[in-house]
Amino acid sequence: MTTLLHIDASARPGRSGIDPHGSHSRRLSARFVEQWQKARPGDRILYRDVGQHPPHPVSGEWIHAAFTKPEAREPWMHDVLAESDALVDELLEADVIVAGVPMYNFGVPAGFKAYIDNIVRVGRTFGFDRSRQGLPYWPMLTEMHKRLVVLGSRGDYGYAPGERMAHTNHVEPHIRTVFGYLGVEDVHGIAVEYDEFGDERLQASLAQAEQDIDALVMAWAKNFEEDLVDA
Repeated sequence: MTTLLHIDASARPGRSGIDPHGSHSRRLSARFVEQWQKARPGDRILYRDVGQHPPHPVSGEWIHAAFTKPEAREPWMHDVLAESDALVDELLEADVIVAGVPMYNFGVPAGFKAYIDNIVRVGRTFGFDRSRQGLPYWPMLTEMHKRLVVLGSRGDYGYAPGERMAHTNHVEPHIRTVFGYLGVEDVHGIAVEYDEFGDERLQASLAQAEQDIDALVMAWAKNFEEDLVDA
């Protein structure tokens, strides 16, 4: 059985096409999960809404606790790290991560940034040893062969590689960098553009994104476990 972790990061609570002023990224992530469940109804789905319920931001106490060896942690440190531990546990369980992440001011929403800061954990998702030859850091998720799809939305257009606004896109590149650092290298991105225009170009972009999602689900869902064995 495959486990899919569904994350939403939009501040908008509803889905476009259903709710007034609903979120395009929530619409896309929901479509991915719904299509996945049609193809693989026996799989497990975990859900985390960091848009409506953002994780606590990293604090000085959090840093102190996270960089203290587990066997030396005091009780208050375990309490400070409890939310982070739950988020990491979900990530470790997931074979597929589906993240609905809209672009806010050229980057990720604050709730998703807090999520990232909580899952980048020394000793749990990346290793560190000052005495290690070469780089002292290494990813801890590489052998798990996880897959990540980032489903986004953008007010303007032309943010894909090589296009007019590519240099200002700090969403997918940031997410790829962070998850790659942890060892998740199979990353795909699908996004809706033209949101601020609200015309036929937006509708065409939505239709294309949904078509791309359906194709990706079909490609990933078929013989998923066999793909992991071969990887």
